[in-house]
Amino acid sequence: MINESALLESKTLRSSVLDRTDVLDRVKALSLLPDGMHVTTAMVAAYFDVTTEAIRQLKARHREELSCNGMTTLQGPELARFKRDILSLFPGSYPQPRSSLTLYSRRAVLNVAMLLRDSHVARQVRTYLLDMEHLARTQPVENFSRPDSTPLDDRIDQRITHILGTTVVPMFNALIATSGEHRRELIELREDIENVERTLCRHHRRISGPEGEIPADRVRDSIAAMTWQAFERHVAALLRRDGCGDVVVRQTNIDRGIDITARTADGRTVAVQCKNRAGHRPVPSSDMQRFAGAARAVERVDVALFVTTSYFSHEARAIADLSGVLTVDRAELEAWSAGARLKALR
Repeated sequence: MINESALLESKTLRSSVLDRTDVLDRVKALSLLPDGMHVTTAMVAAYFDVTTEAIRQLKARHREELSCNGMTTLQGPELARFKRDILSLFPGSYPQPRSSLTLYSRRAVLNVAMLLRDSHVARQVRTYLLDMEHLARTQPVENFSRPDSTPLDDRIDQRITHILGTTVVPMFNALIATSGEHRRELIELREDIENVERTLCRHHRRISGPEGEIPADRVRDSIAAMTWQAFERHVAALLRRDGCGDVVVRQTNIDRGIDITARTADGRTVAVQCKNRAGHRPVPSSDMQRFAGAARAVERVDVALFVTTSYFSHEARAIADLSGVLTVDRAELEAWSAGARLKALR
């Protein structure tokens, strides 16, 4: 029997099995756009449990082959028409593309499965695919056949796949869209409650504090008096207050780039770098580069957060913008410490 890795090397072998798109749903449910026929790059990445960047790189290397098998990029009038006719039906569930949108047919997704090396799901698809081909070649020809030479099992599979793609999957997509609306309403309600809670906390501090003392001054003085160890513990406490779990402080006198790790309430991974330094000393670009490399290239976290008691140099902010690192300077830290929630953690 042919090894599943052979599909990675042989375009001819891949072409011979591209009609077996039903294998995708046998390995894992493939969610489709409301048209019941296509998926986006992000949806392909979610199916194979890889990053969207991995799919984009694969698309760049095999654009011609994938295009022949149903991958297409919409721009201009075509994109506007697709947004109006399809995505506008469920505006809360699917991000609205600005200049272009790459779509994959089920055949193109199967093609990706036969090209993607570092994905457990893709390996399962390849193995399942070759197992089915092996059975098709070894079973007696006279069993379960039609005059048109199409095996009965294949005809049934194709019919089921068609029904799933045109009725059941769009129905589930609609349910997902509805649940998304409810989730947004709950998030807005939670934010309203948090605003009330913060107002009550500020009122309590105002009436319980010493006469003439401003709460913001107490926050500022408290942060200024912290050692670097106390500052990291303070940031960890803020993460826990804002709903994060699995908060771990990696306290050490050797800077390894990441001081705190955590997980948001909705399951995203978080890495934090804490810099406790005097207000006149900005965070340099070298510190931002080190943290961005550790958080993005090594740990591959969802949320990278750089918190300082000072401020960031222009070069450091530029690197943060390019690498997707969220920055919290002295003013934002004081507001966070006084009760405001970070948007990145919601």
